[in-house]
Amino acid sequence: MSSAPRNPPFRAEHIGSLLRPEELVKKRYAVADKSASPDELVPVEQKAIKEVVKLQQDCGIHSITNGEYSRHQFWGTFFETLEGMEEVNLREGGYDQSIFRAYAPDVKSFMHAKTVPNSVTVATGKIKHTGTSSFLPEFEYLKTLVPKDQWSNIKLTLTSPSWYHFRYGPKKAYVDGVYQSDEEYFNDVAQAYQKELQILYDAGLRNGQVDDPNLAYFCSEAMLEGWKNDKENFQTSDEQLDAYIKFYNACLKRPDDFHMGIHLCRGNYIGGNHFSEGAYDRIAAKLFNNLDVSTYYLEYDTPRAGGFEPLKSLPKNKNVVLGVVTSKFPKLEDHKEMVERVYKAADYVAEGSGQSREEALQRLCVSPQCGFASHAEGNPLGYEDMRKKLQLVRGVADTVWPGQP
Repeated sequence: MSSAPRNPPFRAEHIGSLLRPEELVKKRYAVADKSASPDELVPVEQKAIKEVVKLQQDCGIHSITNGEYSRHQFWGTFFETLEGMEEVNLREGGYDQSIFRAYAPDVKSFMHAKTVPNSVTVATGKIKHTGTSSFLPEFEYLKTLVPKDQWSNIKLTLTSPSWYHFRYGPKKAYVDGVYQSDEEYFNDVAQAYQKELQILYDAGLRNGQVDDPNLAYFCSEAMLEGWKNDKENFQTSDEQLDAYIKFYNACLKRPDDFHMGIHLCRGNYIGGNHFSEGAYDRIAAKLFNNLDVSTYYLEYDTPRAGGFEPLKSLPKNKNVVLGVVTSKFPKLEDHKEMVERVYKAADYVAEGSGQSREEALQRLCVSPQCGFASHAEGNPLGYEDMRKKLQLVRGVADTVWPGQP
């Protein structure tokens, strides 16, 4: 078994999205309502990205992102730009809302907030990558802002493969007649992902992070109960989790020097609201041992995620980034307490692998638990609050791993 990769991930990490300046938010909405042209957005967006790159550098963060400033929501527009995928919410006359799983945590939250859950994108034809990447422009612009020898540090956040599958009921992620089974749908989505990753790799990307709320839902008692009571389901929740892991592994096939991580998100919606709760115990063994990623970005800012005990299942060739600092609210955590939490987590990793605490620490890093602005409006804290949070993460890392980036 090979050792866990490093740099990336770095000892001080963040999840990707950062608070957007008001000017950028207003301009993007103006473009959306056609009161401004798309050309007007470009200079505002690029100025904001330059400033947020500097913020990260000033805070000692090495996994540089564009703060997701080129997107309205964290998942971007990958699925929407694939051949065969259609935003049916844009159709005149609407669509049948019964396609959704009412017990899916994000659907419940979105429905409560605004009747329909944002983009409603399904396969209305066979899915195929067009050869044009929706993520590539973000990476190419970031390359102009950092030295060439740091391009491999740039982190691009990527859409969850199951984002437009889990939220819909069985076989409702695609219209009748397009696919006969999930396996057929998964196969075409996987080929599209492999094409996307190859385009990004060829451009120089070496650090990817999948943002994935869906796998964490399998920790939720409420979701699991809803799944069990759904007579349309043709698989148990355990079987669906296994199918997703196999699907993700097909999507994420990549060269050996392409670091890939996955963020297990519990929801990061308007007002700092989360979607789901439940400890990682239910999925940890499968997640850590069967999913082909190098790094797991886990949320540990509140008791809703349970304890560190599941980290005993972490293999020696994989990393965990401990999200012990919250991005949801402005109150700043205590430095000493955060350091102690990292050591406590390391003790569980050590117990599971028969190592010393020092050896286990080599597979751990620290970060905020989620992004600061998964959606355009962001979480209820200020820009300076965010800066202090990132500085705290850096400070904790410097205490636990002195001299390491």
